[in-house]
Amino acid sequence: QVQLVESGGGLVQPGGSLRLSCAASRFTLGYYGIGWFRQAPGKERVGVSCINSSDGSTYYADSVKDRFTISRDNAKNMVYLQMNNLKPEDTAVYYCAVRYGMGCNPNPTEYHHWGQGTQVTVSS
Repeated sequence: QVQLVESGGGLVQPGGSLRLSCAASRFTLGYYGIGWFRQAPGKERVGVSCINSSDGSTYYADSVKDRFTISRDNAKNMVYLQMNNLKPEDTAVYYCAVRYGMGCNPNPTEYHHWGQGTQVTVSS
């Protein structure tokens, strides 16, 4: 079945950078809409970024605009989230997910398959 595995999380100081990776197996990412989400302790899961697999258009939450960049490598069947200038409020578990159809949608209820998540902690 569809499998997504995130990696790249960790502990970083404020102002630092991380690149999250999401590896897809048993399906082709290019036929799905792809999103990154995060969930902080005691809070709901929210959309951070997504990419339309048809036209490459992207969405970013206001809180991460100009700091985060989503990208994908169809040849490797991977999607990435480059996170720069990290802030303590970015601390959360980050998930990648895919939805049927190629569209980008920041609503987590629109997604059908999820990875297990990777922890990102921003702290000095």
